[in-house]
Amino acid sequence: MYPKENRLDRTTALRLWTEANTWFSNEEGKKGSIKAGQLADLAVLGADYMTVAENQIRDIESVLTIVDGKITYGSGPFSKLAPPLPPASPDWSPVGKFGGYYKKGGAKPATKQTAASSCCAVHGTRAHAWLSDVPVADAKAFWGALGCSCWAV
Repeated sequence: MYPKENRLDRTTALRLWTEANTWFSNEEGKKGSIKAGQLADLAVLGADYMTVAENQIRDIESVLTIVDGKITYGSGPFSKLAPPLPPASPDWSPVGKFGGYYKKGGAKPATKQTAASSCCAVHGTRAHAWLSDVPVADAKAFWGALGCSCWAV
C-alpha cells in the first residue's frame, strides 16, 4: 500500500509498539523492554515476527499471554494453562452470539437468521435486510455491506 521508502523496518515498528508507546500511559522506564526492574508482561507469538512474510504479520496471534506474572491467555499448546475467558461485554455483543472472536479460516459464517437476531441487539433497525434478498452478506466481514444500525441512528 505504501512505497517501501515510506515504511518502517520491523525492528523500528516493534520498538514503537512496545518501548516508545509507554509515553502515552506515563510508564516510561517501567515497561516496554525486557530488563531488570521493569514490568514483565509477555506475549508469546505464534509466528516469528522478524521472519514471516510481510503480508502475514497482521495474522500473527499470541499463543500465550502473561500479565503481572500470571497466565491470562493461552491457545494451542498452551490452552490448558489459561484460565477461562471472561464473558463478552456488553452481554449483547456479537462475540457471545457467534462463539468467539474472528479467526481467519475459522468457523463458518453465521446464518442470516442468526445475524439478524444479533446484529445490533440495541437498535436492530436493519435486521430485516439480513433476511431479505439484498446482497449484504459478506463472508469476510460480520457487518456486511449495511453496517451496524448504531451508526445510523
